[in-house]
Amino acid sequence: MEQITIDAVDIRILDALQHDASVSNQALAKRVNTSAPTCLRRVKRLRDAGLIERQIALLSGERLAPLIGHGLTAIVEITLERQDHLALESFERRVAADAAVQQCYRVSPGPDFVLVVHTRQMPDYLALAQRLFTEDANVRNVKAYFSVKRSKFGAALPLTAPAAG
Repeated sequence: MEQITIDAVDIRILDALQHDASVSNQALAKRVNTSAPTCLRRVKRLRDAGLIERQIALLSGERLAPLIGHGLTAIVEITLERQDHLALESFERRVAADAAVQQCYRVSPGPDFVLVVHTRQMPDYLALAQRLFTEDANVRNVKAYFSVKRSKFGAALPLTAPAAG
């Protein structure tokens, strides 16, 4: 990844894209007050520098529920027996590779990790717990909280223009 500096236009582009990445380049350029070719070049530069990690579609769990079921979301605290660098990295790699793990945070103080996992039903959660937690001799404690309602979900970062230098 290249080293990059950003300005107020880049901030406006990033902010607009994190709220709606499906917007056309022409509409984005108009929104951030720049020309379409300039906007396209800037977006490519921001993507190449890794500031735009990926673009995804957020699905409506409520609208999908009648078709595929609500599923089960759990927030899981994990405490490891050993917290040396290799043990932390190994656990983190293993859980991050599992499709049911939507988010993984290494935290402090308290548990070592907090995971957000989503499975279709309780037997699937039990299988996940067995393969990720029970079979790992280094997992000392697991505490799971099951979601009964999601009242907010977001991924937008608060952005402000860089100070003039």
